[in-house]
Amino acid sequence: MDAVFLSRLQFAVATLFHFTFVPLTLGLSVLIAIMETKFVRTGDVEYQRMAKFWGKIFLINFVVGVVTGLTLEFQFGTNWAGYSKYVGDIFGSLLAIEATVAFFLESVFVAVWAFGWRILSPKAHAVTIWLVALGSNLSAFWIMCANSFMQHPVGYVIRDGRAELTDFWAVISQPHAIFSFLHATMAGYVVAGFFVMGVSAYHILKKNELSFFNRSFRIALIFAFIFSVGQVVIGDFNGQEMAKAQPEKLAAAEALWETTKGAPFAMLVIPDEANERNLIELFKIPKFLSYLTHRDWNAELQGLKSWPKEDRPPVTLVFWSFRIMVGFCFVFVLLTTYGLWKRNKLESTPKYLKILMLAIPLPYIAGLLGWIVTEVGRQPWIVYRVLRTADAHSPITGTQVGVSLAAFIVLYSLLGLAAFYLMYEVGRKGPQSLEG
Repeated sequence: MDAVFLSRLQFAVATLFHFTFVPLTLGLSVLIAIMETKFVRTGDVEYQRMAKFWGKIFLINFVVGVVTGLTLEFQFGTNWAGYSKYVGDIFGSLLAIEATVAFFLESVFVAVWAFGWRILSPKAHAVTIWLVALGSNLSAFWIMCANSFMQHPVGYVIRDGRAELTDFWAVISQPHAIFSFLHATMAGYVVAGFFVMGVSAYHILKKNELSFFNRSFRIALIFAFIFSVGQVVIGDFNGQEMAKAQPEKLAAAEALWETTKGAPFAMLVIPDEANERNLIELFKIPKFLSYLTHRDWNAELQGLKSWPKEDRPPVTLVFWSFRIMVGFCFVFVLLTTYGLWKRNKLESTPKYLKILMLAIPLPYIAGLLGWIVTEVGRQPWIVYRVLRTADAHSPITGTQVGVSLAAFIVLYSLLGLAAFYLMYEVGRKGPQSLEG
């Protein structure tokens, strides 16, 4: 049992499970803030009921997200002590700011919001949920800055065998950090939009609280449409940044084996990693990949064979994760565009409503695939071209990691089932659940 592989698997399990709850926190906090603001501006109590109903689901999701996030930081000491020692001066400062500023802002005001309905004025209460949303998104910013340093390290020097921070502004202002933050937060907004639309679609089909859920649906629809389109735009910028900062990841994401000037883009590709080639390349658009990544039809792109095998990321997993994620982004644009066309006659579109119910998991899946591309595509480096993953591990055995990994899987499975059941029950009952 290889300790490094098992530690990577354990961190992946913990991260992907935690990230199942983070996107809904990011997006639903903003949606609830919009609903409560509409109540303050119009005095229509239905918007207040909406904020309370979706807020109940938000609180369940928030609690589980907090609990599952704590274990990640412990693993930097238990499983990745070499990493913590090498870049702790940089990574630690960013996580400290996230915890002491953003998370405390978020956690304090979520309590004020949850218990302040009868104490605060409507305007003051609406301010608290906006502060929760601000704290959630600030947390995402600092986390993405820390992650972006691992993807594209800047603002540091190597001194006495470890990386030391020299330019804090360079770390938090580099394009990789900005685009990654926007990409991650917009993914959360799309998750929340489709979540609210899917639950609302269920109740519209059941003809339950039609005014309530038609309004919820329309707010979420506009929200999801804006950020689905935004994801396509920001994803394009992210692709250009990936081409400049991590050419190996780009080559893996596009299954590009040979260095090519004016590289074509193939719509259908089946990579054959073992033989360093593609079995199928269909529907090629000449020079389009070079244009997408460099805005130059004749730009030269490095192929995977430019690097030794030990320096390449896994191709098949990265390629399919990237392809499916991008495909989902365009599906979200199409679904929300159709919804805008039919927004005033939702009850007459049962097939569309059923599709949206089934589509609730798709933005979650797209987000998880995005993280697979981000993290697996960086391998074999834990800090890109600075520190290898194998050199960042703690001196522990595979058996020790295997036991903790099994415990994580059992505990998280039980926790996840409980959380999803509670959210399902609240969502199924509708606003009536507020009386329970």
